[in-house]
Amino acid sequence: MKRFRALHLLLLILSATTLAPAQSTDATISGVVVDPSGKVITNADIEILNEATGVHYAGRTNESGIYTDSILPPGQYRIQVSKVGFKTLIKPGIVLNVQSAVVLNFALPIGATSESVTVEAGVSLVNTTDPSVSTVIDRNFVENIPLNGRSFQDLISMTPGIVTQSPQTGSQSPAYNGDFSVNGQRTESNYYIVDGVSGNVSAGSPSGAPQAASSGLIAGSTALGTTQGLLSADSLQEFRVESSTYSAEYGRSPGGQFSFLTRSGTNQYHGSAADYVRNNFFDANDWFNDHYGKSISPLRQNDFGGTLGGPIRIRALYDGINRTFFFASYEGLRLTQPQAAAIQYVPDAFMRQQAPAALAPILNAFPIPNGMDYGTATSPSLAQFIQPYSLPSQIDSTSIRVDHAVLPKMTAFFRFADTPSSTSSRYLSTFAVNHVDTQTYTLGIDNQFSHSTSNGLRLGYSYGHSAGTYSIDAFAGAQPVDLASATGVGSYPHATALFEIYIPGLGSTYMETTQPENLSRQWESRGHSQRYIWSPSNEIWRRLSTHRFSDDLR
Repeated sequence: MKRFRALHLLLLILSATTLAPAQSTDATISGVVVDPSGKVITNADIEILNEATGVHYAGRTNESGIYTDSILPPGQYRIQVSKVGFKTLIKPGIVLNVQSAVVLNFALPIGATSESVTVEAGVSLVNTTDPSVSTVIDRNFVENIPLNGRSFQDLISMTPGIVTQSPQTGSQSPAYNGDFSVNGQRTESNYYIVDGVSGNVSAGSPSGAPQAASSGLIAGSTALGTTQGLLSADSLQEFRVESSTYSAEYGRSPGGQFSFLTRSGTNQYHGSAADYVRNNFFDANDWFNDHYGKSISPLRQNDFGGTLGGPIRIRALYDGINRTFFFASYEGLRLTQPQAAAIQYVPDAFMRQQAPAALAPILNAFPIPNGMDYGTATSPSLAQFIQPYSLPSQIDSTSIRVDHAVLPKMTAFFRFADTPSSTSSRYLSTFAVNHVDTQTYTLGIDNQFSHSTSNGLRLGYSYGHSAGTYSIDAFAGAQPVDLASATGVGSYPHATALFEIYIPGLGSTYMETTQPENLSRQWESRGHSQRYIWSPSNEIWRRLSTHRFSDDLR
């Protein structure tokens, strides 16, 4: 079986030929070259130059006068068409977007090849090659629009036919539901592609319970539910949203098809640095804090980072001009969010004083009451606890990409991304921290064998890990306790210890400790993916395999 899989993968790499690589982010230029009388010109030289990187893509017209190049990374290009006995035509300023297909026909005037004619007419932006309905958001738009939280959910929701998840749909955790409904489809029916490989790599909620992420139905996200788990805004070149009537290569999900392309370096060194700062210095106090006579809670937000890209040059050893490039980006978020004061309930003083020795440490692990006591001198009960506080969160998103022009008809790239993140919550002295870490490795190789045959290979590996830590701390005078040992649960690492007090007619209060965890690994090649999921409840591995060769081989 292992030999069969290895052979199958080898055949896939060697024979995955298509006019436009399935689910690739590359663009395609094609057209016909004719003479002044309208007759096709064979063996005309086609030179396509990436104006930012200087990488050349050479080709010729076939016996029908047709040329095609389908391995072009999105960017701005210049085309030169020449043939002995005809003047050379040059067409600059051709902008290619992710997965775009541009048709450019040329009529060569008779004359010397040394004479050149520059064609300044623009390229039509109307899609005339297929009936798909799609929207492209490019780099210039991303750089010039303010993004709340540096997350591009707002950009996706600008696409016609897309609405965000309704607050009435139940759990809002990104581990359980997707973010967007496309033309009425379920929020878990969308498929995300980053540099040609799957972006549906979420590890899900650390609870380990059944959820959409367990079957690869939702995109990678951070613990805060933002898109840095896919890629950060600074590492995004552009993306396309296919919302309806798209081609059969998108056969995995019936919803929207989101194709993202990361930035690559150019022949010029470019860098940037930024820090977005916010705090409560100029803020008024929350109304609820004022109502209960409490002071304002700290608000701190620092969203900082930078980028650097250019050619790889090693003095006296290697010059990567027009050939090898790198691009690196980092984004960090340090967020402290205030929580307004509200009435909560804790054991009153009488209950703590009268508690048995085994129960007293647990009751003392609750915060000290500071409001109305509902009990009496002889009746234990609950008392009010009113206290505002702040919760910390953080994100660290790193992306490194290297591109290399191996041959005039062969390009390759490798990208590594790592996005650890965490967010926290509190109920009385129970302090919960949820960690989400997503790592992705992507290798891409593109070959243009002839005017009608190309080979696009994508290999991807993703690692997703989510874990939660629920512990008892010393918040507001509480005395921390080992709740698992105190309640007799034991020291099993994933055990949940829960202690609850219920007073009829008044309400309840509780505390808990647990360490839930969820882990996923996913290998993907073009047309084949395997997903491994670790379930902490029974400590076994499950493998979900999906073969999609028909999606990518056409």
